[in-house]
Amino acid sequence: MLEMSEVLLESVSGGHWTLVLNRPDKRNALSAELVEALHDALDRAHASQGHSLTLRGEGRSFCAGFDFAGFEAASEGDLLWRFVRIEQLLDKLYASPMATLAYAHGKNFGAGVDLLVSCQRRLASEDASFRMPGLKFGLVLGTRRLAARIGADAARTVQEVAATLSATEALEKMLITAIVAPDELDAATERLREAALALDADVRGTLYQVLNDRDADRDLASLVRSVMRPGLKRRIESYRAGA
Repeated sequence: MLEMSEVLLESVSGGHWTLVLNRPDKRNALSAELVEALHDALDRAHASQGHSLTLRGEGRSFCAGFDFAGFEAASEGDLLWRFVRIEQLLDKLYASPMATLAYAHGKNFGAGVDLLVSCQRRLASEDASFRMPGLKFGLVLGTRRLAARIGADAARTVQEVAATLSATEALEKMLITAIVAPDELDAATERLREAALALDADVRGTLYQVLNDRDADRDLASLVRSVMRPGLKRRIESYRAGA
């Protein structure tokens, strides 16, 4: 197992990559360092012409979303840059020519759910839960990808009320594609590998490109407009006080 900053590159086997979020003490919240490590890992996976990728997290949760630690001392420009890098990461994963699988467990929030949504196969343990509270502090992140997965009406409802979804509810809404016990993940990964290898690499990449409802420029513009509204830090403070 090779360590890459806050991402563990658990294995590269026959074109399959396994990446592990490795901030278990922070529920794998997305620090600036973790986001950049994920960018680097994905760039390396794509450059290797790998065919499939599994993403999971160490500790109690897959991903607790944006890491707000120390946000009070950050400028709003710094916060904007961090959100932009997350949006770019989500788009990179969503547009990947590799077959992708994310496995969620524990409590997952915001950008952590967006990370899951960006993958083609979205598996979760029975104990997993999902909540997307970004609109509570005015952040528009990942909404188009969520709508592509679960439909516009369901995406609007989930985000308007920041509902917490159980694994069963997430499966009913197609936020996840299956509920899988941890000891079944290896078998699911093998099925992912087989599906990826069933197609020529160029054909596979073209298929994924055609199927993705992707407009990276509009998604980025929507995010930037939402972050640039005056009072971002005040809105975050109010949300965190209420939460």
